[in-house]
Amino acid sequence: MSSAQAPLSASTDSEMTGSLSKTGPSSGNTAPAPTGKKDYRGFVAGVFSGIAKLSVGHPFDTVKVRLQTSKDAHFRGPLDCTLQTVRKEGFRGLYKGATPPLVGWMVMDSNRSMLGSLTLYRRLLLENVFSKPHLRAWMPFSRSQSDLGSLPSFGHGIAGIMAGTTVSFIAAPVEHIKARLQVQYAADKTQRMYSGPIDCLRRMLGTHGISGVYRGLWATVLFRSFFFFWWGSYDVLTRYMKQNTSLSAPAINFWAGGISAQVFWLTSYPSDVVKQRLMTDPMGGALNDGERRFRGWKDAAEAVWRERGWRGYWRGFLPCFLRAFPANAMALVAFEGVMRALP
Repeated sequence: MSSAQAPLSASTDSEMTGSLSKTGPSSGNTAPAPTGKKDYRGFVAGVFSGIAKLSVGHPFDTVKVRLQTSKDAHFRGPLDCTLQTVRKEGFRGLYKGATPPLVGWMVMDSNRSMLGSLTLYRRLLLENVFSKPHLRAWMPFSRSQSDLGSLPSFGHGIAGIMAGTTVSFIAAPVEHIKARLQVQYAADKTQRMYSGPIDCLRRMLGTHGISGVYRGLWATVLFRSFFFFWWGSYDVLTRYMKQNTSLSAPAINFWAGGISAQVFWLTSYPSDVVKQRLMTDPMGGALNDGERRFRGWKDAAEAVWRERGWRGYWRGFLPCFLRAFPANAMALVAFEGVMRALP
């Protein structure tokens, strides 16, 4: 889902899927989200989803970000990065920067920033494009799914791009703060530039304003455009499992969510490396954290190529790949389970 993200938040970046039982990607269901007293379910489910994803996935994410943004000589690989972090900073070092994504996932999942926009875009695409035969005929991979009352997998992918772009405006500052906290290597808090997420936000706002907080926005939009592959593959997998297996709904959520998260990261990872390099680049100026190297994501992408060639775009991929399935699958199971359990 990055990050997905996303899940579906970032991280990413990105990013958890939300209550797919309510807006099932395979059914094209466009019913609005529940309103009134039952709205609390989304908030509670978002909290449990974020906690599950954070507990399982954040240590992997910290190792990933450190490998993406460090020099080759700093860490020999994922295991060395993990051992050095635990030895020098304690086990808590693996959870540096955990608060921003937890809050971000709660906002994006529980308040339906991701799911709500995804549902809206699905409905708009179905009503205005895919339900019209003369338009659907021109859509790739859509003619074989001839039911005009449901959104084809390609439509779910397009809705994923649109929703990913929308939620980027929440995810970008969350991922920016998270990344800067994750690359603070000092075990002693007094030696760190930022004492925590609030201090990081306050100092960036005070020296660089809103534009400083939103540094990396367009890199985040680019990264989250790969939600096309996440939501498209999720729909393909869900359709297949419903038609060809006897798995229960939670099991389908788990396997389709986990596998589609891997598809997402296989396609999006180079863009995540570029995003992290840009977000951990010194801000410069009155913040006094060093000299800024990159004006934008293109400069960061070129720097990765100059320093490491094509391999640089995949540095840190192993911990990301190992994290994606269990973190996103468990987050989805937690969200769905709470949504089903609450009245």
